[in-house]
Amino acid sequence: MYYTQLQETFGMPFYSVPTNLRVQSQERKKKQNKRKMASNEAPIHILLVSFPAQGHINPLLRLGKCLAAKGASVIFTTTEKAGKDMGIVDDITNKLATPIGDGSLIFEFFDHSLLDNGSVNHAELERIGRQFVSQMIKNHADSNKPISCVINNPFLPWVCDIAFEHNIPSALLWTNSSAVFAVCYDYVHKLVPFPSNEEPYIDVQLNSSIVLKYNEIPDYIHPFNPFPILGTLTTAQIKDMSKVFCVLVDTFEELEHDFIDYISKKSITIRHVGPLFKNPKANGASNNTLGDFTKSNDDSTIIEWLNTKPKGSVVYISFGTIVNHTQEQVNEIAYGLLNSQVSFLWVLKQHVFPDGFLEETSGRGKVVKWSPQEQVLAHSSVACFITHCGWNSSMEAITLGVPMLTFPAFGDQLTNAKFLVDVFGAGIRLGYGDKKLVTRDEVKKCLLEAITGEKAERLKQNAMKWKTAAEDAMAVGGSSDRHLDAFIQDIKKHGTGNIQKM
Repeated sequence: MYYTQLQETFGMPFYSVPTNLRVQSQERKKKQNKRKMASNEAPIHILLVSFPAQGHINPLLRLGKCLAAKGASVIFTTTEKAGKDMGIVDDITNKLATPIGDGSLIFEFFDHSLLDNGSVNHAELERIGRQFVSQMIKNHADSNKPISCVINNPFLPWVCDIAFEHNIPSALLWTNSSAVFAVCYDYVHKLVPFPSNEEPYIDVQLNSSIVLKYNEIPDYIHPFNPFPILGTLTTAQIKDMSKVFCVLVDTFEELEHDFIDYISKKSITIRHVGPLFKNPKANGASNNTLGDFTKSNDDSTIIEWLNTKPKGSVVYISFGTIVNHTQEQVNEIAYGLLNSQVSFLWVLKQHVFPDGFLEETSGRGKVVKWSPQEQVLAHSSVACFITHCGWNSSMEAITLGVPMLTFPAFGDQLTNAKFLVDVFGAGIRLGYGDKKLVTRDEVKKCLLEAITGEKAERLKQNAMKWKTAAEDAMAVGGSSDRHLDAFIQDIKKHGTGNIQKM
């Protein structure tokens, strides 16, 4: 290239280039190669920006630890309030880097206003977040540690705008399944008919033979949704993917290959990088920060209690951090547990139990306000999991080989439940998310089906099949491990040379 330019400029053929110019050219090439090698050896700096909710922070933090384990310098940022909540559980020091694998993880938090009821003020979050993220990018560029990539999770579509303004590659960590992404994509781009005000009860035909009933699509895209802001926030970034070079999903190819292929054919680069919580290098790190907002004071006693139970005998019950059932529904679950005579570990923040329930289940039942879920699901005494079907919990159960009783409440949980039961074959449908009361007799029937008999055996076999596939995916050289490596190479290929100081 250099010699061709000389020929065009001075009108001389290559062989007649003066010796001193050839020497200068060779020296320049050597310096360029040295700079390129130094750039390749220096750690890439990746900025993660999370919506301040535990269900969003957990997967993004897991991704950050996976990237750090592969040598990246990761900066994780969210609101100061969320940082304080995380600090209750883990020892988090703002702006202090912690080594993880070949890289590092550092937290930086920004303040923002909440509404009077304590919920997130989205407009204020965007206003302050834009300023903070933009200034962070400038500060890193000024200190010769330019940000190589910005990653956000849903509800923060403005983050990719900031990255675009600074000419930095950006990616989206989709916190739901690939199937739900495909559903939302089809909905946003009107590729198939969806329930509407005129036809609220029609089925939705997906790209395969799978059909979703009106109450199996994420309810935030249904016309009866009482919280339309959730639909707006969730689908906002899907409407314009032009500023995102990649979508990362906490799933694995063997589980959702049909939907991964479908999305890829829409000219969207999708990389399956899960199960993120199972990454061996990230989990072996000295930093054990989980992103939880609540701490259990009796983690050790919970595991000790499980140790006293026979293999495959305990029902684990947890509905996540947001779902709260009515007192009447809690009573029905309690009586179902009582009548089935099964052992159980029930995570319940606050509720009144039927008279005599705790006394009659003493010894075979344990009720706690919080639990170390990954450790619980991995315990050999756990037979099945009654779950709200949030994607984080679903992936943990699938990866650890635990059959589920699905009890969704809203959002993507409705779609996840459908797939857990009818597609993955790892669950029994208990609740439908339609607010209909699930009776004690139904609870008892499903519990016994999940623990004993041919159906229980079939569920366990399917669950163990997915466990093996998940472990293989995250092993060195596995499908998800390769996609993590490819993602890092994508970032290096985009290069910090494209980044401009503002």
